[in-house]
Amino acid sequence: MAQKLPDVDTLTYEQARDELVTIVQSLEAGTASLDESVSLWERGEALAARCEQWLVGARARLEAARKTAE
Repeated sequence: MAQKLPDVDTLTYEQARDELVTIVQSLEAGTASLDESVSLWERGEALAARCEQWLVGARARLEAARKTAE
């Protein structure tokens, strides 16, 4: 039975990044079936989007802090 993965929206940046790295390694190994590869790709896309959300938020916080310091 497959392990239930946590909802992408609940992951920290580091958790999403680490899982994404693992998925990329699995896809690069080429040992997964086509169906598994598609599922991994879909999860990877969701994880990449989550990482982007975190980075956009961090960038906005840094810009706000910089403006406050000026």
